[in-house]
Amino acid sequence: MRRQGKIIVRGIVQGVGFRPFVYAKAHEMGITGTVKNLGSEVEIHAAGDRFENFVSAISRGPPLAQIDSVQVSDLTEPVKKGFVILKSASGALTGMIPPDVAICDACITDIFLHGGRYEGYWATSCTNCGPRYSIIESLPFDRERTSMSVFPMCPACAEEYNDPHCRRHHAQTIACTSCGPDLTLFDADGRRMDCPDPVKEAAELLDNGRIVGVRGIGGFHIACIEDSADELKRRLGRVEQPFAVMVRPDAIDHIAKVSDDERALLHSPVHPIVVLEKRDPSAHGAISNLHTIGCMFPYTGLHHLLFSRLAHPLLIMTSANMPGYPMITDIDHAMAKLARDMDFFITHNRTIVNRCDDSVVRDGYIIRLSRGIAPKRTPIDLGSRCILGVGPELNANATVYRNGFAITSPHVGNVRNPQTLDYLKETVARLRRLLGANFEVIAHDLHPQFLSTRFAQELADETQVERVPVQHHRAHIAATTLEPCIGIAIDGVGYGDDRTVWGGEVFCGQVPDLKRVAHLEPAAMPGGDLATRFPERMLYGILPEQDVLDLLASRGWSGVELGVLKKQVATGFNVSMTSSTGRVLDAASALLGFCRERTYDGEPAMKLESAAANGRPEPWELVFSNRGGVQTLSSRALMEAACARLADAPPDDHRVVQDIAASFQYNLARGIAALAVHAAGKNGLKAVALSGGVAYNHAIRETIREEIASASLACLINTEYPLGDGCVSFGQCVYAGALLRQRA
Repeated sequence: MRRQGKIIVRGIVQGVGFRPFVYAKAHEMGITGTVKNLGSEVEIHAAGDRFENFVSAISRGPPLAQIDSVQVSDLTEPVKKGFVILKSASGALTGMIPPDVAICDACITDIFLHGGRYEGYWATSCTNCGPRYSIIESLPFDRERTSMSVFPMCPACAEEYNDPHCRRHHAQTIACTSCGPDLTLFDADGRRMDCPDPVKEAAELLDNGRIVGVRGIGGFHIACIEDSADELKRRLGRVEQPFAVMVRPDAIDHIAKVSDDERALLHSPVHPIVVLEKRDPSAHGAISNLHTIGCMFPYTGLHHLLFSRLAHPLLIMTSANMPGYPMITDIDHAMAKLARDMDFFITHNRTIVNRCDDSVVRDGYIIRLSRGIAPKRTPIDLGSRCILGVGPELNANATVYRNGFAITSPHVGNVRNPQTLDYLKETVARLRRLLGANFEVIAHDLHPQFLSTRFAQELADETQVERVPVQHHRAHIAATTLEPCIGIAIDGVGYGDDRTVWGGEVFCGQVPDLKRVAHLEPAAMPGGDLATRFPERMLYGILPEQDVLDLLASRGWSGVELGVLKKQVATGFNVSMTSSTGRVLDAASALLGFCRERTYDGEPAMKLESAAANGRPEPWELVFSNRGGVQTLSSRALMEAACARLADAPPDDHRVVQDIAASFQYNLARGIAALAVHAAGKNGLKAVALSGGVAYNHAIRETIREEIASASLACLINTEYPLGDGCVSFGQCVYAGALLRQRA
C-alpha cells in the first residue's frame, strides 16, 4: 500500500478552491506535505498512512472542479511535517479557468446578516462563487493575475483568506467594504452623485421610472421597471424586440409557467436567462409581444441588494450593447455610447478583463453560450494537432482543440461588424495565451467573404499553417455527432457547395463525409439580403403569383415597386437562390401579416411561432420531387396551401390565422422529417441528428422528433452546445479533426 507520492491533478482545477479543498482533506486524514498551482495544474506532495484514501478524496474535487486525471508518482525528496499551500508557479497549461459563477446562498446570507462583515457589500464571494473568467489575466489563477490585484486585502480579509476553517480560505476574490471594489452612481452627464448608499438610490430611481445602466460581472446592462419599457424601446430604437427580465424568485410563477427543470436551471450556479412560456400570453406586452418571456434570477450581490430595496418584482435587464456588438464593459465607453439613452449609471471600479454576456436557454437547449457556461471545455479526441475554429459570421464564438479537449469561448456576436471582428481576434488571442496553444490548423466557414474567413486566412498566412474550410451546415452536424447518421440542419442562411444559400438541408454519412441527399426546394430571394429584411419579398420569391402581388398592393406597395419585384424574379437579376428554412418561415409570417419588416434577428419566424402557439394544426398534402437523386420538399406547395386557406378565412378571424400558422409549421416539420426518414431507409441508418436555429421552435422540433421516433429512428439533439450558430466553431474543429484523421 502506497503511503506517499507526488500527485498531479489536471482539469479545471484553477479558480475552484482546489488548494484549500486539498488542504482540508489533508488535515482531515493526517496527511503531511504541500500543494501548489503549477500552470493550470495542481501539484501535491503528500505522505501519510491514509495516502490512498486522500488520493481518492481529492480525485472527486470541490463542486466547481472538473477532474481529467490524477497522476501519482514517486517522490524524490522527503515530505516535511504539516501541510502547506505553496506559492503558485508557472507550468503546463492543460486546463482552463471556469466560467463566472452566480453568488452562492451562503454569501447571500452574509450580505444580509445584520452586523456581519459583509453586510450590504455588493462584491461578496467565496471559493464556491463569484467572477472567474471575467477577471483573469493569466494563469495560475491567483489574485495578482486578476483584476483584483489592485485591491490589497485588509487584515480581516487576509485573516479569512489564511484560515483553513473558513470557506474563503484562499478565495482569490475575497473583498469587503474596507478593501474591495466599490460602487458609484453617476448621472447621464457623468457627474458623480453624492449619496451614501448608491444601491438604495439606484433602486429609488428605478422605482420612479428612470432608466439606469448597471455594470455587472461581464459588462453593462440597461435596467428599468416594466412601466418604462415603452420609453426604453423608444430610446434604443428597438420597438419590437423582446427584453429579458430579472425577477425576484417569489414572483416568477405570476409571470410564467415554470417546469421543475426550468426552476432548477434558474437557481443553478449558471443562473442563465431561461425563455419561458408566459402564464398569460397577452401579459407583459411592452416587454415581449411573443408568447414567451426570457427570465433570470439575480446572480450577483449587487442584484440581490438592488432587489431588496426595490418595490417592483422585476426589472428589464437587457445588454447595453447593440445586438451583435460586443458587451460594453467600462464606464467611459458606456457614457459615450449611452448618455442619451440612460438617466443614470451605477458602476464599480473592478476592471472587466473578459466581457461576458448572459447565457440563454430554452427547453433545456442553449441559445447563447456565455456567462456560467463558457469558456466551455469538452473532452473529445480529434487527434494530436492543435485546431482553431473561428466560427461563422452571426452569433459567433471561437473554439480551440488541444490535447483531447475543445475549449469554446463565450458568445462573441455578429462578426460582420468590425468591432465584433476585433473582439473575435481578442478572444482568440486570449484563449491562445491561457491555453498555451500553438495552432496547427485553422478551420473556418466555407463562405469566402465572411470577415471570420478573412481573419482565418490572415492568421494562417501569418503562422504558416493549414486552413480547412467547413460548410456551415456540415459544421452543425459535426457539432452534434461523429457517428454515422442522417443530419438535418435547418436555419437561416449558410453558404453551400453550389454557391447558393442553404438552410434546409438533409445529409447522409459520417463526418467528414456528409453527402447532401435532400433539401427544401430552392426559392428566389429578390434583392438578396433585402428579402431577409423585408420578408414579403421572400413571399413573392417562393410564390411569384398575381395573387401575391395583389396582396402586396393592398398593403401599400406602389406599382413601381411591384414592377421591379416582378421583373427581378422573372429575370433573376440581383436574385439569390435559397433552400433556407428560416426564409420559408419568414415568408409565411409575412403572408399572415405578422411581420412585414424584420427589425431583429429571427423576428418574422418568432412572431409566426408565437401566433401558432394558440393554433390547431391540421395535416396538409406534402409535395416532393427528385432532382438528380436528391429529394426536395416543395415550400411553394405549402405556401399555396396557406394562401388558399387565408383567402377562405373570414375577415379579422384571428383564430383561423393562428390555425394556418400552426399548420404551416407542422407540415413544414413533417416534410423535413419525411426527407430524413426516407434518406435513413434508403441508406440503412438508424440515427437522425437535428441542429440549426429553427430547431429552437418548439412545435417544429417536437414534430420532427415525433416523426423520427415513429419511424423507429433515434433523434440526436445537442444539449451541450447551441442548436444555432453558437455550435459552429466547435463543429468546425470536429470536422477538421475528422478530415485530418481520414487523410492520415
